[in-house]
Amino acid sequence: TGSTDPDWVPIMQQAAGIVTDFGGSTSHAAIVSRELGVPAVVGTQHATAVLRDGQMITLSCAEGEIGYIYDGKLDFESAELDLGSLPETRTAMMLNLASPAAAFQWWRLPAKGVGLARMEFIINNVIKIHPMALVHPEQVEDREALRHIRTLTRGYEDPKDYFVDQLAQGIAKIAAPYYPHPVIVRLSDFKTNEYAHLLGGAGFEPKEENPMLGFRGASRYYDERYREGFALECRAIRRVREQIGLHNVVVMVPFCRTPKEADRVLAVMAEHGLERGRDGLQVYVMCEIPANVIRAEEFAERFDGFSIGSNDLTQLILGVDRDSADLAGLFDERDKAVESAIRDVIQRA
Repeated sequence: TGSTDPDWVPIMQQAAGIVTDFGGSTSHAAIVSRELGVPAVVGTQHATAVLRDGQMITLSCAEGEIGYIYDGKLDFESAELDLGSLPETRTAMMLNLASPAAAFQWWRLPAKGVGLARMEFIINNVIKIHPMALVHPEQVEDREALRHIRTLTRGYEDPKDYFVDQLAQGIAKIAAPYYPHPVIVRLSDFKTNEYAHLLGGAGFEPKEENPMLGFRGASRYYDERYREGFALECRAIRRVREQIGLHNVVVMVPFCRTPKEADRVLAVMAEHGLERGRDGLQVYVMCEIPANVIRAEEFAERFDGFSIGSNDLTQLILGVDRDSADLAGLFDERDKAVESAIRDVIQRA
């Protein structure tokens, strides 16, 4: 296919392999296929023109960083690893997860928790509705979207409860298999163009020239345009920690540009019952903006930990749009400038 999006996930779960024309290592196809354990080769540019329906091919992701697609069915060998024989490591290895179903698939791996659980995967694939459309359904002008929203929220007296229930269940499914190890749940980090694609979302999102550098991450949580939607995210996390009892959930704030913004976000979280330190609640921040590195000590005063987001950090240090296929050859998280920033923030944190 050309590319994938959240609507493709049911098909991706059944696929033996995935090949796309477009996308890089941070594309939807790459991220979801990794979590599903499905081999994928992305960004081929012309696979849909070269491959034909019914053709037998062999897809190989076992030959280094480049994936290969061979004509015909090739012989291969497979080996089963004994997880019990894996050596102990000084570094606590953790998983990156977003799909609640994937948590149950990978729980046997000797991981010390989940280092990144993306909330937006649950919103996109399970909830499917823009949170502000549930807060203010009277403002949704798309009649077809409104009909679909009413179908999904059928049985809920208050449609906001649908969002909280579904999000809490999804987070709990990810956190439960790894209890008592920490599970770091990142608050929503949709860009405006991605939020607009959710049911009822178009009317609540501004059109931006560069959504990657726009109204995203921390800047949304205290803004009147999304503040009520963020309250639903906080309610879901509180339910997971306080009612379900999964106190191993750690909250993480993405794309936080300044210490002042960090203070505003933490204050809004506290208003909604997520006060850092209360009942052992830890709050981390993504280190993905050069300012997070440069002002590391100030961010460290406000948060319990850093999670290095190498994709955005690389994008902003090298000035390379991570979504640009034309510049893919310049995007390299192992560039010395990026490595230097990561080394620096680790030492100072």
